[in-house]
Amino acid sequence: MENTAEYFCAYCGESNVTFVDISAGFHQSYVEDCQVCCQPNVLYIQIDEETLDIEISSEPES
Repeated sequence: MENTAEYFCAYCGESNVTFVDISAGFHQSYVEDCQVCCQPNVLYIQIDEETLDIEISSEPES
């Protein structure tokens, strides 16, 4: 099952929309390039087990 969620780039602060595969687990992390400035962001994804609400935080890739 895939859903979309929004995160803000850790470099330029612009909003990005990404696909989240809920079947991959309730806690995920991976690197995705910003759609605006192309810088790599480490995304930390948490999915609420009951409501399936998605929360994403990002930080610059070191």
